Amino acid sequence: MQEKPLIGGQAVIEGVMMRSPGYYATAVRNDKGKIVTQLKKAWIKPSLTKIPFLRGVINLFEMLIIGIKSLTWAANQFEDDSEDLTTTQLVLTLTFSFTLALGFFVALPYLLSVLTGVNEEASPFLFNLIDGVIKAVILVLYLYLISFMKDIKRVFQYHGAEHKTVYCYENAKPLTVKNVQKFSTLHPRCGTSFILLVVMVSIFFFALIPPIILGLFPNFLNLHFIWRKAILFFLRILMLPVIAGFTYEMLRFSAKHTENPLMKMVSAPGLWLQRITTNKPSDKQVEVAITSMKLVLKKEKIKN
Repeated sequence: MQEKPLIGGQAVIEGVMMRSPGYYATAVRNDKGKIVTQLKKAWIKPSLTKIPFLRGVINLFEMLIIGIKSLTWAANQFEDDSEDLTTTQLVLTLTFSFTLALGFFVALPYLLSVLTGVNEEASPFLFNLIDGVIKAVILVLYLYLISFMKDIKRVFQYHGAEHKTVYCYENAKPLTVKNVQKFSTLHPRCGTSFILLVVMVSIFFFALIPPIILGLFPNFLNLHFIWRKAILFFLRILMLPVIAGFTYEMLRFSAKHTENPLMKMVSAPGLWLQRITTNKPSDKQVEVAITSMKLVLKKEKIKN
């Protein structure tokens, strides 16, 4: 049997965006109760998303772009002066978002790890284990705190609707509200799982940096402390695409082998975190997710 094309997505304001190999569609229920939609062609050629490891970086970059554009479009459905993002605005938004994420989830944990007094060069694994734990705590605490916000609760409901709808599609069930509601809100191929898995994988990748540097440059330890930390931190940033590509392949593999005990262990932390980032959706919210899914299925000529 031919493997079904992968379809994923994300929740937006009062709606859901679904991404198929060639298209992405966003459906939103506006303030008049009507479902409005948008269908766009994907930026990345489907052939590029089939290259192992590289596709993880490509998909991540594209999802950041279309995610922001879909969020903006969704927000504009509740405003009279609806305008698309210009290229300059999109670049500035991406730059600001990326810089903020690096500062909050990479630089801050690294600084706090340095302040613990553990020597990164002498004990790279212990140092990065501490760094990983701090990242995980910051991530979980951040998601937990925002989950109490009224608007975020609704976004998390749409996140649950997205997962349920994807599950229904993957199980080849007719896309009806009744069928979709039978499935779980927790999906192993979720962006939330990806982020947490990146934190776990980075512990091992980042631990390789000091011994490699010391092996190639024995005089590295003679540099001033500030310069050593600046270089090691810069190398962490350069390593992020490699980690993203590796993690993406792990996530895909674990999603296809959910019955494998080892893969269950890999998926477990991400599924646990999704208990915070997904909520049970209403039937009306599921209707919106189904609308988005049907748009990309029709355009891709995929029968469900």
